[in-house]
Amino acid sequence: MASAALLIGSSVLFLSHCSSLASGEDAQSYHVVRNHNSSPEVVCSSSKGSNATALPLVHRHGPCSPFDDKKLLSLEEILLKDQLRVNYLRRSALKPSAKPQVDDSKASIPAEYGGGGYVITVGYGTPSQEQTVIMDTGSDLSWIKCKPRNVCYSQKEPIFDPSQSSSYAAIPCNSSDCSQLRSSCSSSCTYVIHYGSGPKRSGVYSYDRLTLSPNDVIEPFLFGCGTDNERLFLNAAGLVGLGRGKRSLVSQTSQVYQSVFSYCLPSTPSSTGFLKLGEPGDASNTVYTRMQTSSNHPSFYFLDLIGISVGGQQLDISPSVFSSRGTIIDSGTTITRLPASAYGALRSAFRCYMSQYPAAPPTRVLDTCYDFSGYETITVPKVALLFDGVTMDLDISGILMHGCLAFTGYKGGRFGIIGNVQQQTFEVVYDLGNERIGFVPQACS
Repeated sequence: MASAALLIGSSVLFLSHCSSLASGEDAQSYHVVRNHNSSPEVVCSSSKGSNATALPLVHRHGPCSPFDDKKLLSLEEILLKDQLRVNYLRRSALKPSAKPQVDDSKASIPAEYGGGGYVITVGYGTPSQEQTVIMDTGSDLSWIKCKPRNVCYSQKEPIFDPSQSSSYAAIPCNSSDCSQLRSSCSSSCTYVIHYGSGPKRSGVYSYDRLTLSPNDVIEPFLFGCGTDNERLFLNAAGLVGLGRGKRSLVSQTSQVYQSVFSYCLPSTPSSTGFLKLGEPGDASNTVYTRMQTSSNHPSFYFLDLIGISVGGQQLDISPSVFSSRGTIIDSGTTITRLPASAYGALRSAFRCYMSQYPAAPPTRVLDTCYDFSGYETITVPKVALLFDGVTMDLDISGILMHGCLAFTGYKGGRFGIIGNVQQQTFEVVYDLGNERIGFVPQACS
């Protein structure tokens, strides 16, 4: 194929011999597995990290999940939930005067925020009561469901019973923690969960012991003890907030772990990654980009996305396309959202390289899909996200999802989102003290 010029919006993208790419350093191949009757190899153990500070991180619907329901979601279900997550994040950012989640008089948590693909198991109370919770970088407040409950609800472990913990205490109104919330409570600090029909009182801010491992116990740990969480997170006990706010797990353990945490999301539900508090496992192999801050939503992790390359060629996209609204990296969003013009450039380049494969119908926001039936090996161009100081060469699992290009575009005055599909197999390091985000390739499988 001779050089061609493709008009995308107001910019011109030059592609050279893209359809001739079959192998080499600018492409990657993988074997197509079609025997759906055989079970994939399952590795339910953490692959890296310190034993003292690393927790196994598993897909909530995969075979390593502690939940009884291990049925994987369909692509349609994944995308529906993902859009709920994106809507939640962007609704929060639409309020210029919004304060961090629990720095207002009452905390707001979405009833069905769509995120929550990965879970860890921790212990609350004395003696420790195991609770499997969702890992979430888009939230500050950690919370779990507590007795007494006003509704019957499915959950793997017994619901946390504060009366059985010798170290539990509700936060009184006259405490400094409550005064920072400016709460008008009468006996203890409360928080609110927002259902679709409006806010509903759900529980109290509380202190208790948090057990991460036999050698890692946090006391006192501030969390939300919820007694009315109908329809919230199905069989998960709650979530652990890893945002940048004062009440997140990261902030509460800053003196112990120096405000550093990391995670590695496995490439398949049949494998296990890790969540680690403290320095990354391979500090010498970590490359960092600057962590940015948005005054509109200071709990989110913003970074400088400046470009994209396909097949070793950087696309002709001005960095201002990304910087005009910023880009966050989020553990709960699945599909990466790019500005419309940037996604258009990526899609055109990718389609050019993949022109030898028949197209398949789109599924919701995924509009670049292929029919790989009849192929034993698929060759895909390398795709890299370019950050300030960092080139992130995506794993094949971060490029294709169910045979579709795992990106989509958006219009309007919103921020971009780096989703968890693109983060798979990387150890993503959040160093809040030095205001930087790092990446370690091939940290888990």
